[in-house]
Amino acid sequence: MNGIAGPLLEWFRARRRDVPGRNESDPYRIWIAEVMAQQTRIATVIPYYEAFLERFPDVDALAASPLDDVLKAWEGLGYYGRARNLHRAAGEVQARYGGRLPEDVDALRSLPGVGAYTAGAIASIAFGRPEPAVDGNVRRVLCRLHDLEKPTARRLDALCRELIAEARGTAGSLNQALMDLGSSICTPRAPGCDECPVASQCMALRNDTVASRPARRRRPPLPHRDIAAALVWKGPLLLIARRPEEGLLGGLWEFPGGKVDSGETPTEAVRREVREELGIEVEVLGKAAAIDHAYSHFRITLHLFHTRWTEGVPSSRENPAGSPRWVLPAELTRYAFPAANKAVIRRLVLGEERAPESPGPA
Repeated sequence: MNGIAGPLLEWFRARRRDVPGRNESDPYRIWIAEVMAQQTRIATVIPYYEAFLERFPDVDALAASPLDDVLKAWEGLGYYGRARNLHRAAGEVQARYGGRLPEDVDALRSLPGVGAYTAGAIASIAFGRPEPAVDGNVRRVLCRLHDLEKPTARRLDALCRELIAEARGTAGSLNQALMDLGSSICTPRAPGCDECPVASQCMALRNDTVASRPARRRRPPLPHRDIAAALVWKGPLLLIARRPEEGLLGGLWEFPGGKVDSGETPTEAVRREVREELGIEVEVLGKAAAIDHAYSHFRITLHLFHTRWTEGVPSSRENPAGSPRWVLPAELTRYAFPAANKAVIRRLVLGEERAPESPGPA
């Protein structure tokens, strides 16, 4: 299929969007933009991108910063593994490549968190390498252009390389044009085929299969979990703990707690979890909040309780590197917390949420 690259590039140059990473020549800035844009809307990314680059303007600054600072700058953007991998990769780029991102796609893929798409995007956009960058938008465009229902990654890679060869030295622009076409016109639902610059070449449009290309994966219902967590008070201080760096929400701070077991009440669970996690005993004073929150693969109801410390010295048994801390409510904003805690933290900082009075040690 020939004659696609020319009209596609002409369309792209005429309506090129001003989004993070575009009109950039600095590989570092392109890298940050591409990672932030994964599974995240561009409108959400823009303020984070600008603030992140102000705080960490280059690889050296990112590598030298504590992970806590990186996670705090990422707070609210979600998928925190991206931030942890960026931090680790910055250290490797500094140590192995003198602080400069490598141009070779295989070297890029060796960095933490850099997969085939991100490596292809950096190599093509930042360095002009003839490498494909197939994200979800590009996959959809290629599937419709070639009327493919369930293509393999290898097939899509080959089709993208054909277009790059046709584009003759403008791989970065060609990849970005495909991305833009998929995000603005060749959308999953109600695509604007009348506005498409390559509609005349679209086999799915010709065969009336646009709506079914590519085949959509059926998503099962999200499972639900009840989580019990404690606002542990000692006088005016609250106890917070740091999650292990690996795993869900790794490296973030939290109010201690965990999953409510079968046959267990949230009140029983919060006492058990605090005892198992931190080796202390608490008195449950009352319910602070019940918060519903959805992650990518499951939903939770967070049962948050006011509790009072009564016995023991807090120590993290699951995460030796994440020593618990007693902090004033006003200090909570210094730490990166999961999104489910935000409303309660805001009330705590403003003094709208306080521990109920209870007799006993303070």
